[in-house]
Amino acid sequence: MLLDERAIGRHVARLGTEIARDHPDGVVLVGVLKGALIFLADLARAVADIPVSLDFIAISRYAPDSGRVRITQDLEHDITGRDVVLVEDLVDTGLTLAYLLRVLEGRGARRVRICALLDRPARRIVPLDVRYRGVEIPDVYVLGYGLHHDDLYRNLAEIYEADRGVVGRDPAAYVAELYGTASA
Repeated sequence: MLLDERAIGRHVARLGTEIARDHPDGVVLVGVLKGALIFLADLARAVADIPVSLDFIAISRYAPDSGRVRITQDLEHDITGRDVVLVEDLVDTGLTLAYLLRVLEGRGARRVRICALLDRPARRIVPLDVRYRGVEIPDVYVLGYGLHHDDLYRNLAEIYEADRGVVGRDPAAYVAELYGTASA
């Protein structure tokens, strides 16, 4: 186990306090789907005493042959003149968030900042200012609390270090151990 439920809760509470302090007039939290969904829900409740709007955006993965992504689900609300916090479960290479920052800034947001529960700077390709950082982690593969492999493990309340090769061969390899069951 990399982070238990209590440690995650402490980081979420701290991040919520920091966001509320920096945005006294309110903020739009934009979750990057699907991974940030659980973190966003907890974070929204932790941002107290200011108006909070929620929205979501989803993008395709980077295509290995093209290096391009596309938005597969767009925001529902206009962010012109608003403070936006882009919420992500894990910052890795920075490519996805750099792209989304450009998109949201181009839509007239007053300010766009990044909030990530986990930051893995060892894999960073694009420099990013992760204004609200929960935990910096080493270059390990993680599952749980929104993080997944083959859409498994998202609903775990904790974050676990896993062997990428093991789940690559068998996505359900950790199901029995982490869920306490015999099958997926």
